Amino acid sequence: MKSLYFDLTNSGISGDMLLASLLGLIPEATQILTNLKDLKNYLKDVAKLELNLITVKRMGIISNKLEIIIEESKIHRSSEDLSAALEKFLIEKDYSNLAQDFARNVLNTLFKAEASIHGKLIENIHLHELSSVDTLIDILGVTKAIDILGGFNSNFSFYCSEVPLGGGKIKSAHGILPIPAPATAKILEKSNLFVKGGPIEKELVTPTGAALLVNLHPKFKQFVPSMKLIKISYGTGKNEFKTFSNTLRILYGGANSNEFHPLSDYVEEVSIIETAVDDVSGEILGNFVTILGKEDILDIQIIPSITKKNRPGHIIKIICAPSLSYDLILKTLKELGTLGVRFYSSKRVCVNRRIVNEKIDINGKWYDLKFKISFINKGEKTEIINVKPEFEDLSLISKETSLPVKEILFYCHNAMEKLYKNIL
Repeated sequence: MKSLYFDLTNSGISGDMLLASLLGLIPEATQILTNLKDLKNYLKDVAKLELNLITVKRMGIISNKLEIIIEESKIHRSSEDLSAALEKFLIEKDYSNLAQDFARNVLNTLFKAEASIHGKLIENIHLHELSSVDTLIDILGVTKAIDILGGFNSNFSFYCSEVPLGGGKIKSAHGILPIPAPATAKILEKSNLFVKGGPIEKELVTPTGAALLVNLHPKFKQFVPSMKLIKISYGTGKNEFKTFSNTLRILYGGANSNEFHPLSDYVEEVSIIETAVDDVSGEILGNFVTILGKEDILDIQIIPSITKKNRPGHIIKIICAPSLSYDLILKTLKELGTLGVRFYSSKRVCVNRRIVNEKIDINGKWYDLKFKISFINKGEKTEIINVKPEFEDLSLISKETSLPVKEILFYCHNAMEKLYKNIL
């Protein structure tokens, strides 16, 4: 079980930068570059193609840099030209099936973005900057490096920090455009990546870099995830800035086995809001719970306590989505008059649940009752956690039948057993 963490704290991402970083993780770097030089034979009008991996120092950090020398005619190749060259190279250079699928997806992502922006069919788009042979160098080189690392196996994980896009404007074949370029923005749209502007007024993310990253489907992690580090590699691109190192750091390691536990799919980030009060009446606390019950909170608890002045008090704990933290803190301050509120991020495991309607027979009369079924998926199998009748329905039936809730539970057993067997 392995994983890669793309740390873009001090960089954006381009195809050559990503490739340079990945080549620092594997011993087959020279062989990959040797094969990529053959691309001059797969596209017309490429007179010269040289590739070298060199090291440069950026703000004191030794980083890999891909040195590319290309002599090609200034023509705009079609999507068919690039696709045909890619297909031929993938087959003749023995790329695995999963690697082939990835490379095709990356190229198609670029095509679809351009077609969507210009309102054309893929076969009619003009690729301009993307038509150069270096687009294929980036895609095929990154694909091979990731395949060597085992990145296309099901037990391999990818993670990524926030992605800085840069800012300002860029000159393109279509004129002056805002950063991020339209194609880059389209590729990032609806991806699971977190992006931000800055920190400098330059283009930090290219369409090819975005397409490669998006198709790896990395999970967002603000900090490096739990892993046993194997190797760290730095890569940089052609652009050098005075106040920004522009070095992409990749951390390669053995993934924490918990990442592949069935419960790992049910982990979510929550915020916990907490305050202690010793001068608030029971009426105000009860009203506060009522008010928060109308908000989109996940849970609220009021816990009796003794404060530092030996006064009886209460600890109020609210669990909510991180995006609601400040609104709920403000409401807590106003409603309770407390002077301070603690809040922090936490993780919770929240399993699947389903509400199912069933009828139960009590002394010859049928009653409608909702059951909450909680479960987790383990591959293709389902594991039941609990089957439980909703208490509100039990209470209504209790009032109607004058039977204790505990006794009504006995009448629920057949329905619970039926639901348990049906969902497995």
